[in-house]
Amino acid sequence: MEVYLDNSATTMCYPEVGELVYKVMCRDYGNPSSLYRKGVEAEHYIRGAKETIAKLLKVNAKEIFFTSGGTESDNLALIGCAKANRRRGNHLITSAVEHSAILNTMRYLEEEEGFRVTYLPVDEAGRIRLEELREALCPETILVSIMYVNNEVGTVQPVQNAVQIVKRYNPSILFHTDAVQGFGKYRIHPKRMGIDLLSASGHKIHGPKGVGFLYIDSRVKIQPIIFGGGQQKDIRSGTENVPGIAGLGLASEMIYQDLEMKTALMRELKAYFIQGLDEIGDTKVHGLTDEESAPHIVSVGFRGVRSEVLLHTLEDKGICVSAGSACASNHPAVSGVLKAIGVPREYLDATLRFSMSEFTTKEEIDYTLETLYNCIPMLRKFTRR
Repeated sequence: MEVYLDNSATTMCYPEVGELVYKVMCRDYGNPSSLYRKGVEAEHYIRGAKETIAKLLKVNAKEIFFTSGGTESDNLALIGCAKANRRRGNHLITSAVEHSAILNTMRYLEEEEGFRVTYLPVDEAGRIRLEELREALCPETILVSIMYVNNEVGTVQPVQNAVQIVKRYNPSILFHTDAVQGFGKYRIHPKRMGIDLLSASGHKIHGPKGVGFLYIDSRVKIQPIIFGGGQQKDIRSGTENVPGIAGLGLASEMIYQDLEMKTALMRELKAYFIQGLDEIGDTKVHGLTDEESAPHIVSVGFRGVRSEVLLHTLEDKGICVSAGSACASNHPAVSGVLKAIGVPREYLDATLRFSMSEFTTKEEIDYTLETLYNCIPMLRKFTRR
């Protein structure tokens, strides 16, 4: 049996999305900047995807900018806004458990561009403490970036409350959220929430790899980080990835159809899986497991078993999982997120992430649990202590 439980790393494309991408690549392949018919047809795909995503977010289509994915969207948001607003201040705020696309970009701004960055610590569930955010704000603060859902442990950050604190202190401070793991799982309305910038990625929502978007409120002052032919209002130059954009638009539309039913089914499977883990013993689920956590992510520590060994043992049985953030490296290291939330030492190198999608079945969860029941005692028996 083949079981795929690494949907936070990437997802299977909807078949309809794959068919559309093929059609645009091989039939409607015009350059959207060209003035003849094929170019105009290509531009229609871009406009349609913008309108679809804008409708889901309840924003203006002109505020959607397509990128190569979540990493580029995060880079554009942080670097573009930090540089464009530098005259107002040089202080940035983020959390200690952000995706590497945020943390490494913040370190670049800190070490190479001279900005001052505050990295907010988190509690044992992985959430920022709102009082510490309030205390970190100062007259020099120009940008705050807090992720929507943590990609490793599934913690949902109190973004709405964080935005309110930031905007009450100073409405001109920009608020960005990396919603790569949240878009397609939650109904997010940036304008209503006060979010100025929002990043998302296609391959996390059953769309193509290599495409994403950044929502930028029309009032935001931002500089481009890629220069070229002036596409997308000079904010993101380069010939648009029309097949990817078309696929992203369709995937966005499809994943939000019957969203509540899909997430309810994932939550049911998540609870069932966690309950089954209790029978193994010496296991620890990191972060929250209730409605305040993401519906699709379970991070589990197995005492006495190295994560990489268990990962490959499961792989031999046809089960795909992750030992951390697959976006960071295919060579797993001890997770900074697990350290930040105070995970005991014996679980730091003994944790796997299981992440589901709307296609995950109870039979797959049963097979995974059965495999864990059979292999964990054996692996613990032969683990050096």
